[in-house]
Amino acid sequence: MTSSTAAPASRAVHVRYRHVSLAVWRRGPATIAARSGALGWTLAGIAVAAVVWSLLVASGRFPRELFPSVPQILRAGYGLWSDGLLVGDIEASLRRAFVGFAVGAAVGLGAALITASTRLGRRLLQPVLRLLTPIPTIGIVPLAILWFGLGESSKEFVIALGVFVPVWMNSHAGLSTTPVDYLEAARCLGARRTQVLFGIVLPEAVPDISDAAMSFVLIVVAEMTGTTAGIGYRIYQAQLYSQADRLIFCLIVLGVLGALCDLVISSATRPFTRWAIEER
Repeated sequence: MTSSTAAPASRAVHVRYRHVSLAVWRRGPATIAARSGALGWTLAGIAVAAVVWSLLVASGRFPRELFPSVPQILRAGYGLWSDGLLVGDIEASLRRAFVGFAVGAAVGLGAALITASTRLGRRLLQPVLRLLTPIPTIGIVPLAILWFGLGESSKEFVIALGVFVPVWMNSHAGLSTTPVDYLEAARCLGARRTQVLFGIVLPEAVPDISDAAMSFVLIVVAEMTGTTAGIGYRIYQAQLYSQADRLIFCLIVLGVLGALCDLVISSATRPFTRWAIEER
């Protein structure tokens, strides 16, 4: 009797295990990617993009010189690495992007504090700063070279000014829309102006500040002249010599660097701005 009871139980377990296995198999890659989180979805998206690109290349409708295959792009990246150029380019671009972003973000945030919290700043400074918004960043390059020459200062100036405008605009908007209830509650509790500024106003505005990827977008413009190293310089050189595989690989590197810097900055500021993000 024991064996007859155990047999149906074992079959039930086997059938249940089989149903679970089939369900997991049917859900396929989406389930695996979902369980692995954002990284899984990112890798899945990259894989889909690589497949779509490969299909376009295989269709033969586009010239191979302008649309290299995925292996060709990877070989071009390996060539930059083996020649010792890739690491130096990344270091140079990171240094310029960091300095430009730090200066531009700091000045932009300081200007936003003035224009958003003072009447004189709103009436006098804000109209002048708005004149900078329609000027394209590439139009600043000749002025930067005229002022600072072809050295590092001109490139950092271009990046800093390009970062300043969106940081000021977004910070001004964030600072101007701080909920009045928060400010009144802080005043009722006896908070000083500095406590209100650093405890409420700035954390409320930080989510509106431009992302760090902006500085990497500007790298391409800043490194087009007067330099012999950098991802932007390598992109410009690849365009001159019609090296589409190198150009595309360098664009991918720029995107990865910008995404990683955004991730680092958002992770570093999340403990100070979590409540503001949750309120939104």
